[in-house]
Formats: sequence, structure tokens, C-alpha cells
Amino acid sequence: MLTPEFVLRAYAAGYFPMADPRGRIQWLSPDPRGIFELDGLRVSRSLRKTIAAGVFEVRVNTAFAAVMDGCGDRDEGTWISRGIHRVYNQLHQRGFAHSVETWAGDELVGGLYGVALGGAFFGESMFHRRTDASKVALVGLVERMRNRGFTLLDTQFQTPHLASLGATEIPRAEYLRRLESALRLDRRFVDPVE
Repeated sequence: MLTPEFVLRAYAAGYFPMADPRGRIQWLSPDPRGIFELDGLRVSRSLRKTIAAGVFEVRVNTAFAAVMDGCGDRDEGTWISRGIHRVYNQLHQRGFAHSVETWAGDELVGGLYGVALGGAFFGESMFHRRTDASKVALVGLVERMRNRGFTLLDTQFQTPHLASLGATEIPRAEYLRRLESALRLDRRFVDPVE
């Protein structure tokens, strides 16, 4: 049975869940592991202009379920099963799962979600409906993590898209060392009143 408690224990041990096309949960701990060094995010000149122009408003945790829906709405299928959706919404209600969203007026146009434990943030998925919307959310995530003393941003796998933004890969053993260190930190992704 997929439960919030089991998912949190899995993250702390270096694993994360993905559903296969039939909805069965697989537990993965890839070697190498994709991460972002918090000072290694590549922000292009055009993206800097988009951010400076205020094209999108960045919000946190105002539309968590809708961000999950956006991440799961893919032509090629999704690993976000009903069970995954249910458990991550429960994790969100308990203060562990968070969304960073980009808005154009009243329209949700992009975002990402993941789980925060100690000084680690485990990025799960991102989506966009407008150019640069997910990248702006990622910049917002990294800024928040830096400002709040987080040390580890886990991307699970390194994709060509994430690599173009500065994601790197490290051996699983090094990832587990960094994870252990990050989990010892007492960090808050959001304030109680936020």
C-alpha cells in the first residue's frame, strides 16, 4: 500500500516512486543520480529578460493539485497514477509536498512540484503551457532553496532539457552522502503562515 509515511521513508533512503503504465509502483534509486547544484542553474539571457519583465507571477502552494494535473497531462503517458496523485496530495496537506507555480493573471501556465525533507528538495515533475513558464518556476524554486538554507536539489534523472539548465549527475554513493547530510538540517520550505 502506497502511503505518505512509506514515501517519506523511501526518499530518506534514496528511493522515489514511479508508476508504470498499468499503475503499478516501482521504487527507483538511479546510479548516477541527477541533481542541480544550487549555484549551477543556467539562466539564459532571454529567460533573465522574461523574469525581469514580470511576465509571470511565481506563487507557492496555491494550486498543488492543479500542478500535479498539469505534470500528468502528457501525450506520451505519465508515471503519475491515481495512487501517486492521492499520496502526494496527502503529503501536501501534511506540509511535505510543495508546488512552485507560474501564473499569467488568473491562469496557471506552468510549475513544478516535489517533496521537501530537511535541507533536501526532491523535484518530481514540471510542466508549462507557455514558453519559459516551467523555467521561471525552477528559478523560483532554486532562489527559495538558497534563501532558506537548503543544500540538495534532486532531479532523479538528468534529461537533455535539465542538462541544458545546468543539471549534473553524481554517483549514487555521493548522492546518498549528500542526502544524509541534507536530512540532518532543520529547514522549512514554507513558513506556517505562508
